[in-house]
Amino acid sequence: MTGPDALVEDGSADSGEINARVVWHYYVGGMTQQQVAEQFGLTRVRVNRIIGQARSEGLVRFDIRMPIANCISLAEEIRSRYGLDDAIVVPSLRQAEETQRVVGEAAGSLLDGMLRPGISLGVGWGRTLSAALRSLSSRRLADANVVTLMGSLTRGPGTNTIGVATAVANRIAAECHYLAAPIYCPSTEIRAALLSHPGLEEVMHRAANVDIAFISCGDLSARSILTSTSIVSGEIEELERIGAVGDILATFLGPDGTPVDHKLRDRAVGLSPDMFSRIPVRILASGGLHKLPVIKAVLNGPTITHLVTDEAVAKRLVGHDANRS
Repeated sequence: MTGPDALVEDGSADSGEINARVVWHYYVGGMTQQQVAEQFGLTRVRVNRIIGQARSEGLVRFDIRMPIANCISLAEEIRSRYGLDDAIVVPSLRQAEETQRVVGEAAGSLLDGMLRPGISLGVGWGRTLSAALRSLSSRRLADANVVTLMGSLTRGPGTNTIGVATAVANRIAAECHYLAAPIYCPSTEIRAALLSHPGLEEVMHRAANVDIAFISCGDLSARSILTSTSIVSGEIEELERIGAVGDILATFLGPDGTPVDHKLRDRAVGLSPDMFSRIPVRILASGGLHKLPVIKAVLNGPTITHLVTDEAVAKRLVGHDANRS
């Protein structure tokens, strides 16, 4: 390739240096994209691409020290009303996917401050948790380990359980332990046989004894990864009929936060809500109004210590009669 953009696309050390300078002059130096393009002899299109790539890859992090008063007030109301150790509320964005991203990034920042050498971290799955990776500092935490808290899909994107756990472990140079089994087994007998395997038995023990659990939750709509699987999609009508509003770690909950009586409950591979509730720190990262019913359900049960959500959800959480019984 020739022309002004050639020097930033050849993968050389010089191109990395120029890319870094482009990003710095735009975000820190306050220059416009056109000014940056003229400074480095690039096209404006290429400058836009460099800036966008740096943002999407988590190479640019913002530390905004101007708290949004309404979000802070809502977070405090939620913390007090639901008896949480902490709550974080971020502004809602127009697109649900963007809201998931900013909720995930805020949750990642929260988690990042809790990580330390020797930590044992249990993770779930989903787009929100995947977005959290952008806020995790790359560092080596001696003797740290990451454990999946549930089974996984046999195929899928990086938002799958194994993908999220691997990415987190790589970020902190930790050992990773996988609950290498499907999310649901064909029968309770097969589930029991699988979990009697010494390797899986060890991982389940590790999962039940992590220091921090970092999870999201799913609703019953087509947006949910879980409901798109063949084993769950055929059960949606029945789940809705018996009052399910969504799931955590593949266990479907009713509005009061208790598991619904459905055949999938005893076939799920992962921590039960009872086992989950014994973990010292339990972070739920979830946003978007389509998830409001299941977020309410999780809060109505004594299952989490920290919540990260968006402003639209937060307003409704404090605007209804939040009876935790």
